[in-house]
Amino acid sequence: MKMKKINLVLMAVLFAALLTNLLSCTKDDNGDDPPQPDPDEYTIKDNGNGTGTVTWKTGKTYHLDGFVFVNSGQTLTIEPGCVVKGLPGQGENASALIVARGGKIIAEGTREKPIIFTAEGDDLNGSVGMSDRGLWGGLIILGKARLNSTPGESQIEGIPTNEPRGRYGGNDDNDNSGILKYISIRHGGTDIGDGNEINGLTLGAVGSGTVIDYVEILANKDDGIEFFGGAPRLKHILSVYCADDSFDYDEGFRGYGQFWVAIQNPNEGDRIGEHDGGTDPETGTPFAEPHIYNVTYIGRGTDAGKRVITFRDNAGGHYINSIFVNQTKGIDIENLADIQDSYKQFQNGLLTIENNIFWNIADGTADGIFRISGSGANQADSLSAVQAFAAYFETAGNEVSDPGIDASNPVPATPITGNMGEYSDSWFDNVNYKGAFGNENWAAGWTEYFKTK
Repeated sequence: MKMKKINLVLMAVLFAALLTNLLSCTKDDNGDDPPQPDPDEYTIKDNGNGTGTVTWKTGKTYHLDGFVFVNSGQTLTIEPGCVVKGLPGQGENASALIVARGGKIIAEGTREKPIIFTAEGDDLNGSVGMSDRGLWGGLIILGKARLNSTPGESQIEGIPTNEPRGRYGGNDDNDNSGILKYISIRHGGTDIGDGNEINGLTLGAVGSGTVIDYVEILANKDDGIEFFGGAPRLKHILSVYCADDSFDYDEGFRGYGQFWVAIQNPNEGDRIGEHDGGTDPETGTPFAEPHIYNVTYIGRGTDAGKRVITFRDNAGGHYINSIFVNQTKGIDIENLADIQDSYKQFQNGLLTIENNIFWNIADGTADGIFRISGSGANQADSLSAVQAFAAYFETAGNEVSDPGIDASNPVPATPITGNMGEYSDSWFDNVNYKGAFGNENWAAGWTEYFKTK
């Protein structure tokens, strides 16, 4: 009996020692649980609380499951080299990243490590074709800048009306929604219903305090970028192979742009620029009057019917020191019977097309490149209006000449200098060449389109 008791005691002591040893292996030197391995992939689903204030890390992949919001008061930081993938799905099952009013995104990639937004099925190694579209939603940023629509705020296109975080608009044109730099947005444009697709990059009432520089939008099913009012300022933007317009604005967009590039796939895409002034009412103020310098717009080729730019619904705007090539139709300005329209903005100096180069646009003549459209009884088809607009072409420093560029190489052999228009604000880089490129292609290497060029 004694021996059995001793054996039992010994066994109990040994078991306790073993248990203590096992427990000690799960603690660090301070007695805390050791850190768990950091996974390489995360799935993000929004239950209404948004992303929170959080950092998405370099080398990680984040999968968007549905609409994911950065709520008001939250900041989402995305480090260089991070990949964000949207899950497939249509309608209410679409996926997108939306920065709500009062939220911020700090997505600052580098040339060596751009931040990539793409579809779930994209292995980043050629599994998705260069012109495959509509595989997920897109990136939407909403701010507090002014609109010219009534009542001064709206629900963003692409987000269901029963989602209050989809509202945009306010009174702060200097609003700051964060930073987008060295970003590539690919293969978006999910249809959420009735032909309503999400744009590659949607900017709703975004303010001038937001930094947007070096952004590629590749193969979106709707527009590359659409501006809904506001006053954002964007440099070094590449919009490629989008199925609708490359750059679209409305609701009183008053931002700045420089070094914008549009490249349409042959026989695909609509207008390069679709520029509307107001919606409700069309004559609402502030008027749409962005200042856009140094663009290179390369059209879809010689098939019928597509324009470089349309100005309508009382839109104004300024295009200066730019290059436009390879489109069947030129720049179109709407003229209606109403007193206030886009042609009126042209007459008042709020719409100007100055010091630009046109090549293989329409029939190559001034009155072919610049057109007056509409059914206005006062001017639309009048000889005096057509003659005035055609005469303006030359007096405003525009010319027809071959810049020696194409879709595979948009950089002229030598920078196109001389006959330059003045820059209207110190925000613009005061360069001495026309178009988006001087001596080098700033989109080479980090964009998907120019990754091997």
